[in-house]
Amino acid sequence: MIELRSETIWFDQRKFEEAESHYQRSLVSKGDTVQSPPRSSIVDQIAKARETIKQTLEQEKGSDESCVSGVGQRLGNLEKENQQLKEAIRNIQASLTKLEERVANIEITKGGEAPTSNAKTEPVKTESKDVDDEDDSDDDLFGSSDEEEKERIKQIRIQQYTEKKAKKAPVIAKSNIILDVKPWSDETDMAKLEECVRSVTLDGLVWGKSKLVPVGYGIRKLAITCVVEDDKVGTDDLEEAITKFEEHIQSVDVAAFNKV
Repeated sequence: MIELRSETIWFDQRKFEEAESHYQRSLVSKGDTVQSPPRSSIVDQIAKARETIKQTLEQEKGSDESCVSGVGQRLGNLEKENQQLKEAIRNIQASLTKLEERVANIEITKGGEAPTSNAKTEPVKTESKDVDDEDDSDDDLFGSSDEEEKERIKQIRIQQYTEKKAKKAPVIAKSNIILDVKPWSDETDMAKLEECVRSVTLDGLVWGKSKLVPVGYGIRKLAITCVVEDDKVGTDDLEEAITKFEEHIQSVDVAAFNKV
């Protein structure tokens, strides 16, 4: 106990504190000390920075997902429109096939009536011949001369009809076709695309009017008309010749097909 009382460190604490304070003031006056920010403010700043980074990443992720969904929707719409166009073309082709069959049947029917229409006049002439022959008692009693005369007149009529038909100029079958030419994207040069299409030259092919038709999402297709001779040019020949320009043309579809 006597030793502790003789120690002065505890009783001189105030002197040490005043010396420490005096030393700190001297450092401040000389500019040697650097005040560091409190620990709590640094932690708050780090937390705010982390929150900002998290929000930025979430926004970028959401924008990427929206872009992907938008592209998928555009592709789905284009595929749907393509299927609808193909279905319409199939219906048109089926209707045209039926129409061609009806026209062919009508032409066959008309061609078969020509000789019979001429043959209708034959009985009148034979009847007059019979009237004239009534005065001749020496004629064949079995009517063989009448049958020969009918056959001779029939052959004459058929020969006259054949010669008349041969003199007529042959009819050249032609068709009016509307083609839908689709580009790869909305950035395709449509003027260059049309130039490539019109550069196709075939014997019996004549190009007509054209126009640009909106498809969707800024994409336009070229609708162009042409007249072809059926015996010389087919739709397969046209599609093969046009699709060679792969840089500008994605596909070619027949939108309409009519006989001229």
